[in-house]
Amino acid sequence: MHNKVVFHAMKALNSFGFPVLRFNFRGTGLSAGEHDEGRGEIADVQAALAWLKHEFALPIIFAGFSFGSATGLRAACPDPDVQALISIGTPVEAEGRLYSYSFLRDCQKPKLFVSGDHDQYGPHQALERIVAQAAAPKELVFVPGDHFFAGHLTEMRLTLESWLQELLHGAQ
Repeated sequence: MHNKVVFHAMKALNSFGFPVLRFNFRGTGLSAGEHDEGRGEIADVQAALAWLKHEFALPIIFAGFSFGSATGLRAACPDPDVQALISIGTPVEAEGRLYSYSFLRDCQKPKLFVSGDHDQYGPHQALERIVAQAAAPKELVFVPGDHFFAGHLTEMRLTLESWLQELLHGAQ
């Protein structure tokens, strides 16, 4: 919730007037509960989306980083109130976990995947295969950097802002 990637993504979304909700998954930081290998964390995202719907009458754009993107995409894709998806640092392999994204074949919402060109958890070819199998519309952008975009957070943020500008301009 407090890392630089999440902060820059929040600033990009907020620059377009979107309220942004950042939260820790169960068992992270000072949050209650215990890590649930992604199962309960999907419910965490669903609860966050429900809160946003209750508090704001705006279209929702989901953005997640790393584990948050892998888990959040599962919750946000089927949600009819989520208009678009941003996956930052999409993990393919991390800490002994393999991630499956086959559900993206049926997700026809606009999707942006942003990854560092040297992301240790999302190798180029593996991420390209995942995005190739996802339903359109979709875009994959590699920016310089590792999983945390060290030294390249500005490029990551500008990528988000550019995509959001195109998305919102096309909706008018």
